[in-house]
Amino acid sequence: MSEYYTSADHFVLLPAIMLALFGCAILLFEFLIGAGAKQRRWLVVLGLAGLAFTGRALWMQQAALNAGAQLSAFKGALLVDGFSLLFNWIFLFTSAIVLLISYKYLEIENENHGEYYGLVLLAQCGMFFLACGNDLVTIFIGLELMALGFYIMVGFLRNERRSNEAAMKYLLLGAFSSGFLAFGFSLLYGLSGSTNLRDIAVAISQRGAGDPLTFLALATTSVGLFFKISAAPFHMWAPDAYEGAPTTVTAYLSVGSKAASFALLLRVFLGPFGDLRAMWQPLLIAVALLSLLVGNLAAISQTNVKRLLAYSGVSHAGYMMLGLVAGNQTGLQGVAVYILVYTFMNLGALLVIVAMRRENILGEDIDDLAGLMHHHPVYAIFMLVFLLSLAGIPPTAGFLGKYYIFLALIETGHYILAVVAALYVAVAVYYYFRIVRSMFSREEAPAGVGIPLAGSLGVRVALAVTGALTLIIGIYPEPFLRFAGESLMK
Repeated sequence: MSEYYTSADHFVLLPAIMLALFGCAILLFEFLIGAGAKQRRWLVVLGLAGLAFTGRALWMQQAALNAGAQLSAFKGALLVDGFSLLFNWIFLFTSAIVLLISYKYLEIENENHGEYYGLVLLAQCGMFFLACGNDLVTIFIGLELMALGFYIMVGFLRNERRSNEAAMKYLLLGAFSSGFLAFGFSLLYGLSGSTNLRDIAVAISQRGAGDPLTFLALATTSVGLFFKISAAPFHMWAPDAYEGAPTTVTAYLSVGSKAASFALLLRVFLGPFGDLRAMWQPLLIAVALLSLLVGNLAAISQTNVKRLLAYSGVSHAGYMMLGLVAGNQTGLQGVAVYILVYTFMNLGALLVIVAMRRENILGEDIDDLAGLMHHHPVYAIFMLVFLLSLAGIPPTAGFLGKYYIFLALIETGHYILAVVAALYVAVAVYYYFRIVRSMFSREEAPAGVGIPLAGSLGVRVALAVTGALTLIIGIYPEPFLRFAGESLMK
């Protein structure tokens, strides 16, 4: 290999290469094999094969890192460490679940096209660069690659007006937020003369916290990042995008995009802005509290489960930001654990909604779940587990995430924040249990509930995996806590 692309660069980039190659192959594969239903099943197999090769590459990187290797590429533009590997494993799990559940769902929607599966892998390729990026240009390219995939997938139901409308809103607001982020990045480059995050951190530390250009760079960059994690008041895209998108895309967007965006937020706030804690901590406190307020109160009045989960996602973003506000080892570990458990429990809740999709019945409203315990008890029990976890009720995994956030706030003396955040748990219990009451308390079934659900083998496997992990992490958390803690230290 040449001096511009070495074997070390190739090793770091290998997961992204696998995702890009298999994503592009899927785009061509449907044309080569035909468009029949049996042929399209091979697209799922090809996508899962791509994720298997990606997982193998990540495993090799994990082994090299455990052996003490320093993994970076392109003169520090990409950095593989425990932090990036933690998030890349989350992305891999999420993509695998989405591929498993999508085939049957898209068949019912009459929108089972090969480009969907390719976009799932290409969006994950963008997430890889967000987790590993140590350079502004690399990060922005990864962000836009991920975003472009989601813009298309949100509007994938081309014959549905709400899907088209959601995609248009998401595109316009996403472009607006990307403009803020690009402006903030340009200021950071102007302040340091470099696009490398470490060089930018050194330049900012030399200018001091009172520098007005530094404050402007922080403010504009933060606006773009808060939009990506759907934190209030920059959350307005999330309810419409979640409701209008295919439910499988909603699951991918709510977990994959949020985790990738939080990886970027942590990189930026703990890296270039690490010495500006006194400046950004009050900002993060305000946005976190506003996210808890708006997310929880708006969720109370929702009748559509996907919109309810969108607003609850806003409140969960607030909890994660409070871990960064605490800033100690417990807080950072709490953020990592929270993102990990949020992946399983939020994916699981949306999996049940995917399974409720029947011909002529969307299965998205709370009333569509009426009597579910009496007609399909397995799905109702799974949904109960996921909702308990989202509310933070022990012994589920969601309790563990909130516990570490509260513990970090108490350790750092943020007692009022801990009390306020704990009070919002009671509000969350109320609106989550509106769904539980509908499933368990109503004997009557809505029209069409007796029709077999849109469950396939992939949906059942995905439900079993997410449900088991949601309970296992809550009951036996030590391995997951150790993994999260070690990932942050490497």
